[in-house]
Order: sequence, then C-alpha cells, then structure tokens
Amino acid sequence: MIIEEMTMPEFEAGLLKTRIVLIPFGSVEQHGPHLPLSTDTFEAYQVCMKAARLRPLFVAPPVHYGNCRSTSCHPGTISISTTTLKSLFKDIVKSLREDGLHTFIAVSGHAGGAHCMALQEAGEELLSCYDDISVAVVTEFLLARDLGKGLIETPGDCHAGEIETSRIMHSHPGLVKGSASAEYPNFPAGILVRDKRRCWPGGVWGDPGKASAAKGARIEELVVEGLLELIRNIEE
Repeated sequence: MIIEEMTMPEFEAGLLKTRIVLIPFGSVEQHGPHLPLSTDTFEAYQVCMKAARLRPLFVAPPVHYGNCRSTSCHPGTISISTTTLKSLFKDIVKSLREDGLHTFIAVSGHAGGAHCMALQEAGEELLSCYDDISVAVVTEFLLARDLGKGLIETPGDCHAGEIETSRIMHSHPGLVKGSASAEYPNFPAGILVRDKRRCWPGGVWGDPGKASAAKGARIEELVVEGLLELIRNIEE
C-alpha cells in the first residue's frame, strides 16, 4: 500500500490489514560520474515497494534528503543536519501514529554513520515517548552488502561501486551513465578533512566494473527477504 497513491478511504481500509509502515530514507548525494544523485533513495524505496507486494504493508513517501559528510564537497550533494533528520523522522512517526499505525520501520538507503545514528537516536526518543509503538531502523545498503556477500566480488565495496551500480542497473537502467574506474578514498585516520574531495576525487568506493543487472536483481531480492524477516521478528 503506497501511501502517496492512496485515497483517504483506501488508507482507512488498509488499517484493517496492517498497522505496519515502512519509511524509506535516502539522500541526494554524489554517486560517482555514472550513477544518479538519488541512488540511495531509489534503492530504499524500491525494496519497500517490493516488500509491500508480498504482504500487507504501508509504504510512506520517501525522505529524499539525508546527512552526508564524506561527500559534502562533491557537486550535487545536498546534506541536511542530523537535527533536521531526527525531527523529520519523529514528526512523521507522530503523525502516522495519530492515523492509527503502531509499527514504524525506517529503511535507510544511505549508510552514513551520522545519518544512521540520527535515525537510531530519533527512534529511541520515540520509544521513550510512546509505550504503544514499535520502532526499527535498518540500513538497506548494509543488508545488501551482508546478504549479498556470496555475489559481491569487490572487497570493501561501499559506495557507487559494484553493489550500488548493480542495483541501479537493475531497477533504473536508464539512469546509469556508463561506468567508472575502481577507486577507494584515502582519508587519513583520525583527522577531520576540510577538502574531502581531495581525498576522494572520483566519488567511487569499490569497483563499478564488476557490476551487472543480474547481480542487482538478486541482491534486491535478498534485501527484500531480509526486510521481511525483520518484520516477522518484530511481530514475534
């Protein structure tokens, strides 16, 4: 049940089937010279919609913006503060709770450390405010990396590399603009870098050359399965 496509009566009828909602979080962030800026959003939303075809689930409209630190100097990245991100998550949950939903799963396609921590902190604060809800925060990319381990050839593949290029080749092939060379950033350990693009010029973390649409389709299937397993664990 895709909320943005539903009417008011359809939403009300949906409450008789489920009280669980998936909230996709992404980012507008550089993904090398070959992938779209909204790659993270596309991945998270795609997985949520696929899961909702397999069992009754509400899917909220995606939050396109995230907190992006390591890519903040690259053209096209639009970053919001962790404070704003936390407020967005909390406000969305509060409103959906008033609509009658009680289980809220943030599915983040962006795996930035501060970004994910902000969502987790917001979830903890929501749990302390309401004793009638359940909250989960899952990073879609980390699910893909872990569950797709047998498919992924690139050690340490992380951003705009084999995994994400495969995913977009499968789900949005018309938005893949060629490929890119393998690259790994060289941020100095422990030192905060002002000019982040100097340490990471191409914006790729992995090897896009090993990507394929077939890999992307299989990884997507595995992530959907992992998300559904998470939901079953919450219900139990």
